Amino acid sequence: MLEFMFSLPDLVLVILGFILLITGGESVVQGAITLAKKMNVSPLLIGFTIVAVGTSLPELAVTIKAVSSNNQQLVDLAVGGVLGSNVANIMLVLGTAAMLGACEDPGLGIKKDAVAVILASIVLLIAVMMGEISGIFGIAMLVSLILFYAYSYIYSKKLGLEDELDDTWIGENMILAMGVTIFGGLMIFFGAELLIEGATGIATSMGISETIVGLSIIALGTSLPELAVTIIAALRGHKGVAIGNVLGSNVINILGILGVASTYAGGILISEEFAGRDIWVVMITSGLVAAMLLGEKKISKNIGLTMVIGYLLYIVYLYLS
Repeated sequence: MLEFMFSLPDLVLVILGFILLITGGESVVQGAITLAKKMNVSPLLIGFTIVAVGTSLPELAVTIKAVSSNNQQLVDLAVGGVLGSNVANIMLVLGTAAMLGACEDPGLGIKKDAVAVILASIVLLIAVMMGEISGIFGIAMLVSLILFYAYSYIYSKKLGLEDELDDTWIGENMILAMGVTIFGGLMIFFGAELLIEGATGIATSMGISETIVGLSIIALGTSLPELAVTIIAALRGHKGVAIGNVLGSNVINILGILGVASTYAGGILISEEFAGRDIWVVMITSGLVAAMLLGEKKISKNIGLTMVIGYLLYIVYLYLS
């Protein structure tokens, strides 16, 4: 079935990919809202945990495949993918959410999650400077993630539901909500695959170099799930899910994905090239956004537009350098 799908014309793959992304994003958002209502927790927590885990699956698949290959170049590609995805999530995905007005009132609990992003980024900085993530360090990262999730759940239960929760087409059935969320995640995953395949084919057929394709389409590919869910959530007015998805994905990318990879492989080496530029881009972008959230400053539509333009300029800089 998959072989047949990938044999379709590139334009068809792009169209199907967008359809799956949009439909999957709608399903994940609706499922997440129902789960939040049934569990009496905020949408921000659901976005930060369940939705963020689902949208980070592409990065996890790439990373596990890389460390299993015993090929350091593939490991570097996977680590670079995590760093690049975090930059794309902050600048492009969160910037897009801000342009849609989803970041002007992020809701309760956002400071806690902003602090988590900062701490996770510092952990990543330490790992990059050390040049490796040992198996023990990876286990510590996973334990930290689990403990933070437990704390977040208790904290969110004390806060209770936020006003933004509306009725969904799923109703009150929690089992159905879980199924819809999982199925939506699968649609997003395969939609991203189809879109990347089709867009890459179109680009190469037009004579665009593989370098540009890699820096733009492929790098953006692993952030498409986050982008799809965030846009749908923002359009639906579910600001907690939109922002929580971005912040949660960045924390999971660092503590979860790199933690699982290093634990699974007994440790992974990190190229010193990442210490020269990429890690600082992650620190600056994550730090600025976290500082705005901690300072209770609105990430306005104009700031969101600036973030998106900044990301596009960053991609151009990567290509030119």
